[in-house]
Amino acid sequence: MSIDQARTNRERTEATRSALLDAARALFMDRGYADTSTPDICAAAGITRGALYHHFADKRDLFRHVLERDAAAVAAEIAYATPPAMAPREALAAGSHAYLRAMAAPGRTRLLLIDGPAVLGLSELLAIDRAHAAQSLREGLAAAMGRSPEDVDVLARLLSAAFDRAALEIDAGTDTYAVTAAMLALLDRVIGHA
Repeated sequence: MSIDQARTNRERTEATRSALLDAARALFMDRGYADTSTPDICAAAGITRGALYHHFADKRDLFRHVLERDAAAVAAEIAYATPPAMAPREALAAGSHAYLRAMAAPGRTRLLLIDGPAVLGLSELLAIDRAHAAQSLREGLAAAMGRSPEDVDVLARLLSAAFDRAALEIDAGTDTYAVTAAMLALLDRVIGHA
């Protein structure tokens, strides 16, 4: 196989995976996990079921990959909003705004905070979160409080749960400004009393 053929195969593979992930995400957001079937996903992606099962073990595996991609997108928005030169407290505030903004993307709270734990279980979802946005919060708290990340681990997990709840409140229609202000006040009190 030539280098051009290998590149073409790799590009086709990535295009197929991307089409499946995009179609699945749209359907999971619109209908929820339980009401989305693999034939529906394949039809929406224009891909055969055989191709789906070539790339993903099953619907749950596909769903996990959709969630990982969305969690990575949230983490990327936080990273973009918090350049390394930013002061720790300022970075926490900017990261808080970025998280709540990122979670306001249509369907994201349903995927990551409602269907995610129900389908994957809390421990698997927390592992995905730890690999992405939760890690930034943990490191930001440690820097702002002058402690090691291990010393703020439990606090970071509890604050992460508060941020998730805030995202759900915004998604349910609570005033974004009020929720964001409350989260920033909570964060400031926690850091101020450390």
